[in-house]
Amino acid sequence: MAMPAVIVCLALCVAAVQAGAQQVRLADAAAVAARMLGRGDDASGVVARAGATLEADRVGGMVCVRLTAASAMAGLGPLGSAASARACALDDTAAE
Repeated sequence: MAMPAVIVCLALCVAAVQAGAQQVRLADAAAVAARMLGRGDDASGVVARAGATLEADRVGGMVCVRLTAASAMAGLGPLGSAASARACALDDTAAE
């Protein structure tokens, strides 16, 4: 009786670690992509490595990036669950 409960608990813990790791990867990739776009560079390589889609906005001398990817949690990615992260950086291209 206890073994199935332990297995379910372990699976939930592994899924939570996967989701946390994906969130950290997306946050780092969003920060790098925002800095690259702020310098006027192409950030498609960073976005491709993160396996995400990019949305960028330029407002008030800042460039803000949102990366969205299918959830890495076991079983939730195909169900439409997604993870996202947002980061902003100074827009150096606006001064030119």
